[in-house]
Amino acid sequence: MKIGVIMYQTSNTRGQEIVAQRMVRQFTRIGHKAYLITSPYHDVKRTVSHYEFERNVDGYLFFEKSAVGVPAILVDGYLSNWPPRRVMFRNFVDTLRIIVDTFELDVLITHSTLWNGPEDTSKFVLWRRTLHNLGLDQREIIYCHMSHYQEPHPIRYSPVEAAFRMAWNRLALPQIFHTADLILVISPISKEVMVKMGAREDQCHLFPGGVDEELYKDYEKVDFEQFRKKHGIPENKKVISHIGTIEERKNPLAVVRVARKLLDLHEVHFVIAGHGSDQEKRVRSEVRDQKNVSYVGEISDEEKVQLIKGSYLNILMSCMEALGLTQLEFMYGGVPIITSAVGGQRWLVRDKLDGIHLNGPEDIEGATRAIKHLVENREIRDQMSENAKLRAQEFTLEKLIRGLEQKLQATFPR
Repeated sequence: MKIGVIMYQTSNTRGQEIVAQRMVRQFTRIGHKAYLITSPYHDVKRTVSHYEFERNVDGYLFFEKSAVGVPAILVDGYLSNWPPRRVMFRNFVDTLRIIVDTFELDVLITHSTLWNGPEDTSKFVLWRRTLHNLGLDQREIIYCHMSHYQEPHPIRYSPVEAAFRMAWNRLALPQIFHTADLILVISPISKEVMVKMGAREDQCHLFPGGVDEELYKDYEKVDFEQFRKKHGIPENKKVISHIGTIEERKNPLAVVRVARKLLDLHEVHFVIAGHGSDQEKRVRSEVRDQKNVSYVGEISDEEKVQLIKGSYLNILMSCMEALGLTQLEFMYGGVPIITSAVGGQRWLVRDKLDGIHLNGPEDIEGATRAIKHLVENREIRDQMSENAKLRAQEFTLEKLIRGLEQKLQATFPR
């Protein structure tokens, strides 16, 4: 198959973008031709000027190996004023027409919501199918959409933005459901929401992100000691780690508050890592004089594996979470999860088996008790570790892509 995976930007830290990039990588590994179709933005920073696209008559730029390590087709885009935090493609239907014909793509997979990539792709696919039905186009295109759906919750969004998101869902998703062959859902919870919005049950295919086993193989010989020395982590501590964008949705300040409650538990040390965002200044300020917390900023994939290997527990106090790709990676490394249990977390992490569910993102007391309990009862923690490993092995990227490959191949010919 020749596959185009469409995502509005690239990233080294954000879950949706990482899933799209890993899809391309794994499809390539198993012998297909796969490309990431994306904008010139990486973590909301422009990497290629608008003029480079203007000079190209085809409207796109191709890189056999992009900055994120996969073949990438860049389409010009811009940061939207509304909705905020989104990149939009320019003239995408026409550019996609050229890309599909040039690279002979027969599968398109769009990611995320609230931007014009999925909308324009569904228009393009419907147009090509209409041509095919009229006998004017020989090649059929399979279309899949993965929304990474998160409820427009008032904890994160203002009423105005939440209303905009609800309007997009009501207008755009029904058209996407009508056009798409498959709706990729990250959890059974997400599937229920998609079906309520109009997707068919048989149209939905479970695809919960996936652990990239190759990442662990690449850094098989690294150990936590390298990370500990580099970042000045005290020796002989049980590390409680948090990795995620330092933003309000991920709620890192709640982790700092939990650590403050545990200042007298001298055997633990908290490590907070992630790409700086709207809460970075506050996190830096609050941990400056708190001796049991280290904020280390954004870390590389190698350092992530080092931290996973050195962690006793992982903690996530997130306000919203579609799934929690990072938690899946910690589970694969045998690290139990203490989670706010929002969204897909309550399905991914099984309470008292792979970790402990809290009573929401502000359950500071519950998180404090959970950490004490698992520090004082090593055998319970170790059993959760084994459970978490087995759970995560169900969702390796290779297994998920092989399953999706079978679904796609079963769709040929329509």
